[in-house]
Amino acid sequence: MFPLAQFGVLSALATALASVVSALLLLVLTQQLWSLRWSLTRDKESSLPLPKGSMGWPLVGETFHWLFQGPNFHTLRREKHGNVFKTHLLGKPVIRVTGADNIRKILLGEHSLVCTQWPQSTRIILGPNTLVNSVGELHKRKRKVLAKVFSRAALQAYLPRLQRVIKCEVAKWCSRAGSVDVYVAAKSLTFRIAVRVLLGLHLEEERIVYLGQIFEQLMNNLFSLPVDAPLSGLRKGINARKILHEHMEKIIQEKMERQHAGDGYHDAFDYMLSSAKELGYELNIQEMKETAVELIFAAHSTTASASTSLVLQLLRHPAVVDRVKAELEAEGLGRESGDDDPAEKAESGAGVETRGSWDGPAPCEEDGPPRPASHVPGLTLDRLSQLRYVDCVVKEVLRLLPPVSGGYRTALQTFELDGFQVPKGWSVMYSIRDTHETAAAFHSPELFDPDRFGPELEESRASRFSYVPFGGGVRSCVGKELAQVILKTLAVELIATCRWSLATDTFPKMQTVPIVHPVSGLHVDFSYNRPL
Repeated sequence: MFPLAQFGVLSALATALASVVSALLLLVLTQQLWSLRWSLTRDKESSLPLPKGSMGWPLVGETFHWLFQGPNFHTLRREKHGNVFKTHLLGKPVIRVTGADNIRKILLGEHSLVCTQWPQSTRIILGPNTLVNSVGELHKRKRKVLAKVFSRAALQAYLPRLQRVIKCEVAKWCSRAGSVDVYVAAKSLTFRIAVRVLLGLHLEEERIVYLGQIFEQLMNNLFSLPVDAPLSGLRKGINARKILHEHMEKIIQEKMERQHAGDGYHDAFDYMLSSAKELGYELNIQEMKETAVELIFAAHSTTASASTSLVLQLLRHPAVVDRVKAELEAEGLGRESGDDDPAEKAESGAGVETRGSWDGPAPCEEDGPPRPASHVPGLTLDRLSQLRYVDCVVKEVLRLLPPVSGGYRTALQTFELDGFQVPKGWSVMYSIRDTHETAAAFHSPELFDPDRFGPELEESRASRFSYVPFGGGVRSCVGKELAQVILKTLAVELIATCRWSLATDTFPKMQTVPIVHPVSGLHVDFSYNRPL
């Protein structure tokens, strides 16, 4: 009996082992067939090979590796395969691209070699009339309409209101008993800038907070599965858009009436409607609602990310802060309050504006105490342009921690990159972050060094596409000048009037997807340099 029982155990083990081996062989075979399937999709009219790399496992590709490895996913594969490699992510074959020359070809090849590619959920939630969803001639026309919104004249008109919003938000940071989560606070700041400065709205605090929460719901579901079902991310995003559009429609109708009345107030809507009229293009209500949400989208998350990175680098580099202070003093921006400055009077206003829906800059009383104790006079674009070192600091923040790590395109035709073919129909994912980190133009790229953008070095001039925090070509960020004005104004207000310290023992780790942000928040204690 015993030998028979032993034989039965061995037989069961052999069967189990055979099953495991068969399963492993089947997995290997399916992986090889999966890889062969994509090898056969290469453009046979091109003699160039596909880039090196792996297509991962059937259907899922390397998506799970990408999700779990984070930034290391691309770094490890770039080191192994080079600046151009293939992979398979989120159900699509992808060519990952790094390097100034390669990025130049992609960004300048918009509408000819490649076209922009946003996830389906993003296209659905933002709507068909937005700039990001436009291609070809429609994209060119919409971009011309929006160009006036971010013109120099428009930025100069926005600046007093923008500075006032920043003063009020910084006052909140300095008056808070505990530490401030800078990323959360920066998102609140940039939302208020979008609403009050770009859209020209002067809303009650409760309504701003409510709309901010709704917009956050929209943002959290922009990159979700394209499944419109109850409780799905897409449905939540659509519902958030619907609420925002309902609010915007009432506001736009009032705005149209005010425009016909011909009052002298100018915000982004004024410039947009004026530009459309000049170009013979009539915007309907739906287009304006979607554009209003897109303007908030453009000014919100990426600028909040960059603002957080700015504070992080100021914390890390006190010597940089000292140099900025010296520059502000030299330019007359480090003075005590009470100096007679015409620009400051213009910014703060000789009188208090009324509480209409469409309004100019307002004091902080409606938000409750505290009032800003900033002594920084009213800024102008000319005055900001004189702050050369501040400009270098902002540029270096955007080089080291670009808010968006890259972008997606779809190949319209087969073309060459680094001696490899990019087949028609494949996705192309170009990396801003990796290009900044590996560009030969930058010496010691891992170091935070604003002087690299100074007149003596100006390292970015060596290669135009080595520095692309705002993208490039016809798809470059239309609001990049506004973003830089916001960052410079925030830097001036903070460094001229505040002191700060890290509220945690260590600096936070930075997450790079979908935008750069601190994993567990950046907690900082703020206070004014002098008593309130």
